[in-house]
Amino acid sequence: MTKRDWQSITLSAVLLAVAACLPLTGDAYMLSIGITIAMYAVLATSWALFSGPTHYISLATAAFFGLGTYTTAIGIENGLNYWATLPIAAVLGAVLAALVGLATLRLSGVYFVIFTLGLAELVRQVVTWGQNVSGQKGLYVLTDITEVHIYWQLLVLGGIVYLTGWAIGRSRLGFALRIIGDDEEVARHSGINTSRAKILLFMVSGATAAVVGSMLAPRYIYIEPALAFTPMLSFLVVIMALLGGTGRLWGPLVGVIPFTLLWEAISASFPNQTTLLLGLSFLVIVYLLPRGFVGLIESGKRRMREREAFA
Repeated sequence: MTKRDWQSITLSAVLLAVAACLPLTGDAYMLSIGITIAMYAVLATSWALFSGPTHYISLATAAFFGLGTYTTAIGIENGLNYWATLPIAAVLGAVLAALVGLATLRLSGVYFVIFTLGLAELVRQVVTWGQNVSGQKGLYVLTDITEVHIYWQLLVLGGIVYLTGWAIGRSRLGFALRIIGDDEEVARHSGINTSRAKILLFMVSGATAAVVGSMLAPRYIYIEPALAFTPMLSFLVVIMALLGGTGRLWGPLVGVIPFTLLWEAISASFPNQTTLLLGLSFLVIVYLLPRGFVGLIESGKRRMREREAFA
C-alpha cells in the first residue's frame, strides 16, 4: 500500500465516522434522508463495481433488492431471526446473479440492458403469482429494528463495499475487467476468462443489492411486489452512478448526494411527473456529463496542470 492509499482509507474512515453521528442530532427527517442517501450510495457503488469497468449497463438492481426484501419478510414470518436473513439474502443474490450472468453476459449492448430490465419484472410476476396462489397479497415485517439501526447497518455495508472495490481494483480481477472494458475481444485473446470475470463481479453487485433490500425490509413494514421490485429503483441507481462518474470508486457517492436531495424535492413538488423528469435527467446526464462529476473534476485538474506547465 502506498502513502496515497493510506490517506484515502483514513479519509474514508473519518467521513464514515462523521456520517455515523447523524442519528445523534435527533432530527427524524434528516435521519430519513440519511437512510435514503446511504441506501443509494451502497447500491450505486456496487453497481459501478460491475458496470464501471465492463461498460455493461445493468437494470437488474430492483430484482436483487426485491429478492433481499422478500428474504427477510419470509424469514421473519417463519420464525427466523432478522440477523440470519442478511447472509441468506447475500447468498441468494449472488446465486441469482450467477445464473443471470451465465445466461446473459455473453450478450452486449442494448440486449443486455433489455434482459436485465425484464428480469425485475419477471421476478415480480413470479412472486405475485406465488402470493395469489397462496392467498396472500403482501407480508408484514415486524421487528425491533429501528431506522437508526438500519442507517448504521447501511454505513457498515457501505464501508465493506468500498473496501471490496478498493481490493478488486488492485487485484488481477480488476485488471482483467479493465481490459474487458477497453476491448473484450482483445481480453479474450489475451487468455482472460472474460465470462468468469464478469460473473464474479456481477455476483458481488447482486449480493450487495440483495443485502440492502434485506436491511430495508423492516423500514417498509409491509412488503408487496410493486414496492419491492419497482423498476424506478434500477433507473435511479444508474442515473446516480453515471452522474457521479464510474471512473473512480468514490464517484457514485458524488452523484448520489445531490441527486437524492433533488429527487426528494421533485417527488414532493411534481409527484405525477416523476417518470418524465427521470427520463429527462438521464438524457441530460448522458449528453452533457458523459463522464459524470468525476470527469469534470479530472478535466479541471488537467487544465490546471497544463497552465502551470506553460506558466
